[in-house]
Amino acid sequence: MKLDWCPETATKAFLDTVETCKVVYNESSVAEMVSAMAAGWNAKLIVEAWSQGGMMATSIGLAIASHHSGGRHVCIVADEASRSKYIQAMEKAGKSPEVIVGEPEDAMNGLEGIDFMVVDCRCNDFARIFKVAKLGEKGAVLIRKNALAKAESDFRWRTALDAKARIVRSVLLPVGKGLDVAHVGARGGNSVPRKGERRWIKYIDRQTGEEFIIRK
Repeated sequence: MKLDWCPETATKAFLDTVETCKVVYNESSVAEMVSAMAAGWNAKLIVEAWSQGGMMATSIGLAIASHHSGGRHVCIVADEASRSKYIQAMEKAGKSPEVIVGEPEDAMNGLEGIDFMVVDCRCNDFARIFKVAKLGEKGAVLIRKNALAKAESDFRWRTALDAKARIVRSVLLPVGKGLDVAHVGARGGNSVPRKGERRWIKYIDRQTGEEFIIRK
């Protein structure tokens, strides 16, 4: 089994997010893209790690995506002050979020089968959150938000995740302050190309945003 893409659901979440965020914040930022991805992949457990002071548009987009996919949207924050700020901002947009306070290891208890996850790179020890995440059997889509705002040249998805996680592909998108997206394959699958098979590799310059596509 693997994650299945539904363009109709993705489109609905995209349009709803654009409409909602423009009304509340007069902007949609990267929210519509993240929302469309979460809904399009039919995510049933959407988890985000939010840093106090961060923009709320993406959180609203994830809440909208969970509505369209019939899933659960959970936010992890570091302390009670962050929890209060987050809930207040989400309720302003008419959303009733589920929030968990605590360190990554504690917060992840009970959150099994994550198939979509967004972590703000401004969170302390954000890489550790990915490390302890309990991903779903059908795979998962993982996103580092604000990936270009904080220099993390040594970050690698393969070392940031559990050794059992199988990275199918990853790409850094020059959207907002950078979205680093990784697709983790279903357990038991095979991401290694067959002998003689050629593949396309996409590379984006972190400084200029210029995209290069190389055939290997």
